[in-house]
Amino acid sequence: MPGTGRSGYQQFNDDDYDDEEGNGQSQDSFDEIDEDLVPAEANGNITGGDDLRRNSPPRRFSKTCLKNVFTVLLIFIYLVLTAVAIFLAYQTISDFLDKLSQPVMSVSYKEVDSFPPPGIALFPDDAQLLSCKHHYHDYIPPLVKPGTPQEVDCEIEEVTYVGPFTEQKKKRAVVVRGPSDVKNKELIFMQFSQNETQEDFSAISYMLFAKFSDLIESANKSEFMRDCERNYSMWTFSGGFRTWVKMSLVKTSGRNNEAVEFRQESGVVKFNDKRPEQEQTVQLFFVVFEWRDPYMQEIRLIVTANPWSSVGILCAVFMALFKAANFAKLTVKWIIKMRKRHLKNKARELNPIN
Repeated sequence: MPGTGRSGYQQFNDDDYDDEEGNGQSQDSFDEIDEDLVPAEANGNITGGDDLRRNSPPRRFSKTCLKNVFTVLLIFIYLVLTAVAIFLAYQTISDFLDKLSQPVMSVSYKEVDSFPPPGIALFPDDAQLLSCKHHYHDYIPPLVKPGTPQEVDCEIEEVTYVGPFTEQKKKRAVVVRGPSDVKNKELIFMQFSQNETQEDFSAISYMLFAKFSDLIESANKSEFMRDCERNYSMWTFSGGFRTWVKMSLVKTSGRNNEAVEFRQESGVVKFNDKRPEQEQTVQLFFVVFEWRDPYMQEIRLIVTANPWSSVGILCAVFMALFKAANFAKLTVKWIIKMRKRHLKNKARELNPIN
């Protein structure tokens, strides 16, 4: 049957054509390529396809070089970011530890109308207390018969105890209730007298402590005075002068406890002794105690290290490190991929044509 034979021949040719397309080129095509290549190689001529292959490597080389340079640059940026993040984390931790170990002092002033009456402990030794009076508004009336006992309107407590630094010597302290009404400038004026002494210098020592009521409420007054002498400073005022002491109170709040400190300013003026000459052998001492101003100074130790800010900075640093590590991971994957592609293209170029 002619129709059947022709259709079968056409089907066979279609199958051969499909096979040729599937293999990329037919055997006849390879033969033609071989026939064309032989004269070209014999004559030393280069075809257009050879020109294309010859011109392609430099272009690929330039692209590969740029990619490698870009890769090295990315790795360098990653290393720089990692070093900066590590340095920032170290610096943050160091600053936090420094601020934690070195608190900052915060000074504030609080205005008050009155202070708790302080305790004024005087150590007159052989001297005698002649008078003790309260006055106001920085006014002290003229002296009347100085050197003679006069009115005493102060609250006084006498304590005898053994000093903390001289175990064998007993000390006598005359403790006076100090002024409190700073608004009306309350002051205390005291007068002492002392007979002739063999000492080269004549002076009376005194000490200030926070509250006079602490002594009154203490069960053991001698032990209380020993502790005060151990913890507070001593000052003196000389005979033949009027010493005006202006006190100020400083409270220091530490991490675990509070401390009270007295600061003072003193002014000294000479006493013009108008007594008869035979009475001037008795040395006179004059002292005034007054608050300097109505402000109480408070000193607080503040730790400026904020753990939450440090934690926030460290979290940001670790997030940056994580991002940098992720970036490095993607960069390595990209490098491996580009390497494989380069090797594949190179193998394809070097693969001989069969």
